[in-house]
Amino acid sequence: MSNKSIIQTDAAPKAIGTYSQAVKVGNTVYLSGQIPLVPETMEMVQGDIATQITQVFENLKAVCEASGGSLQSIVKLNIFLTDLGNFATVNEVMASYFQAPYPARAAVGVKELPKGAQVEMDAIMVV
Repeated sequence: MSNKSIIQTDAAPKAIGTYSQAVKVGNTVYLSGQIPLVPETMEMVQGDIATQITQVFENLKAVCEASGGSLQSIVKLNIFLTDLGNFATVNEVMASYFQAPYPARAAVGVKELPKGAQVEMDAIMVV
């Protein structure tokens, strides 16, 4: 695939496995899952679920910008929560990062996430 490029930015957490922060093919960017790691320390952000969700959006925002887009460029957002009771908080925090028209979205309850995170998100973006 000659038109495939790897996106990497120090403004988001480094990949903690065998994956890239994002892969761009043509004008589509596939963003890997982000958990609430602070990029500078690679440690989990301290605070409640709203703080974790905010950190995830900040991490996604950094990768979007490194890819030549923004959060508004996201066309599909996947949200993974260890407690679906936090869904209302996701909506509240998301409202401060996105304006209509909103991306397509899924929210999935999962048993656990890397490093004990309560939330992880990945996305597809068109630039």
